[in-house]
Amino acid sequence: MKIGFIGLGTMGSRLAARLQETGHELVVHDIRRSTAEPLLARGAQWAGSPCILGKASEVVFTSLPGPLEVEAVALGAEGLLSGMAAETVYIDLSTNAPTTVRRIHAVLADRQIHMLDAPLSGGPRGAASGNLAIWVGGEEEIFDRYRNLLHALGDRVRYVGGIGAGSIAKLVHNGAGYCMLAGITEMFTVGVKAGVDPLALWEAIRDGNIGRRRSFDGLIDQILPGKYQPAAFALRLAHKDTTLAAELGRDVGVPLRMVNLALAELTEALNHGWGDLDSRAMTLLQQERAGLNIEVDPKRIARAVEAESVRTT
Repeated sequence: MKIGFIGLGTMGSRLAARLQETGHELVVHDIRRSTAEPLLARGAQWAGSPCILGKASEVVFTSLPGPLEVEAVALGAEGLLSGMAAETVYIDLSTNAPTTVRRIHAVLADRQIHMLDAPLSGGPRGAASGNLAIWVGGEEEIFDRYRNLLHALGDRVRYVGGIGAGSIAKLVHNGAGYCMLAGITEMFTVGVKAGVDPLALWEAIRDGNIGRRRSFDGLIDQILPGKYQPAAFALRLAHKDTTLAAELGRDVGVPLRMVNLALAELTEALNHGWGDLDSRAMTLLQQERAGLNIEVDPKRIARAVEAESVRTT
């Protein structure tokens, strides 16, 4: 397959190399030609613009810094739109805004050019090794057609939904991740300042329930099915524990913005009379603010958990 690849930075250079290693013909472009030299030395062709690259490719990948760069490459002067033929495919691997993805998709669709948004998770090391999650949005038929090509880049390729769904999954993942990091960092600094060796503290907390579970497994039992009784751990006890954590922070003089926010949520939930519900009932407050009610059929959840178990064994 003749594949075009635009954006040969830290991630893109490694991804393009993996495609080249699978035996595909590669046409490449970047604002700095020097980044393409290793690929050119192994037989890739250079294209002087996205338009030229688009004309020479059956499938085009982009790995770019953000929405502005993606839109310029796709729709700008000498962009992909002016070069790609009908029934070719554009796959954007960038972390992008869903609104930008959908706007580009609509313009390309008028020319019968297909588009998938397929952001990645795994960093440069994962890009080099192929240990990447790839979240894909777009037409499912097009995803199925190019699933194996995406598997050349990552070991966990998942169709999420219509165009933009891949980007939404990536933003939810990263946004939640940095919220977790902020909270973990707060309490970790409290523990260290309270006198525990940092490495010993890290080793200790990894053995706890949260440390043993995957980050998002906490959604399975209560939040996804919308079931908060019987409580696995009562909200009133979570409120007590978080109060004690906040007090420890005050005792050692460490500001706790994230912990105090969590305590405020737990307090509001407690004032709703939810003390004997599962501690995750505090999430009902945010669901209410968002104007939605999360409640997934338990049979669907069970199938998803079983499929994930099979995939990881």
